[in-house]
Amino acid sequence: MSPLTRQMEHSRVVRAPADRLYALVADVSRWPVLLGPCVRARQIERHGADERIELWAQTNGKVATWTSRRTLDPRTLRISFRQDRSTAPVASMSGDWSFHPADDGRTRIVLTHTFTAVDDDPQALEWIAQAVDRNSVEELASIGEFAELPYPPERLVLSFSDRMEEPGLDPADVYDFVHRSDLWPERLPHVGRVELTEDPAGVQWMEMDTVTSDGHTHTTASIRLCVPGESISYKQTVLPALLSGHSGLWEFEKSAAGTAIVSHHTVAIDPAAVQRVLGAGTTLDQACAHVRDTLGANSRATMGAACAYAATVVRRP
Repeated sequence: MSPLTRQMEHSRVVRAPADRLYALVADVSRWPVLLGPCVRARQIERHGADERIELWAQTNGKVATWTSRRTLDPRTLRISFRQDRSTAPVASMSGDWSFHPADDGRTRIVLTHTFTAVDDDPQALEWIAQAVDRNSVEELASIGEFAELPYPPERLVLSFSDRMEEPGLDPADVYDFVHRSDLWPERLPHVGRVELTEDPAGVQWMEMDTVTSDGHTHTTASIRLCVPGESISYKQTVLPALLSGHSGLWEFEKSAAGTAIVSHHTVAIDPAAVQRVLGAGTTLDQACAHVRDTLGANSRATMGAACAYAATVVRRP
């Protein structure tokens, strides 16, 4: 191995069964709401035990994206990965997750990385090592804390969507409304304040005050990934008190009926906050229904306003 190749290992002992922990890492669709650094994750393809995934994550205060090939082995409780498209300064990155059960019901998670830097730059190598160290510690803590909760993941994580179609609209105009969230306080009654910056192009950092139906205001912050005219995905980094994770996706498309806008949400409920936020006696199922109703209502209001705005846009021939 080259002296300019770095290896790192991180581990954590968790009071949860190994198969539960393995399942949380194997399903990347939940990563944005479970893993702090992960902004977006999607499976590109799957063939038996092998899959290819695309990830966007915070690395040392910036957002990077890459694709990886993974091999999943539930029998040995091991998931190996290798980046096949990296982002500078990473030249190569590989490693694995392994889960080692103990007799007392606890599990030791081990996460390894092997990586090199572009042009074998030692400063870049150190930058990568800092990012790997920070993100690995945070990811292991997030997975461990979630797995130790006294509820199965399917009780705490829910996904839902709302869709709206309008004839005669240009998807680019509907997209523009959602993209220009800095104008939402003037355009949406449930938004009180938005601070928006974009750096680099296509990566937005947004802080927003939302006014609830009972007059209360809560502040959230999000990272948004924008594909002009097509989609805006986001992850909340400052959350409402009821949630431990929230990610979403806006999609804009031309449909047979006109223009379609779809709002997707994936959320993780914080069970310790349910009665504190919603009142004594509130059940977890009631909290999930409340979140679905509240986020869905906000999304539908935004979609309706976006379509109304797009209907007013006049394009010169």
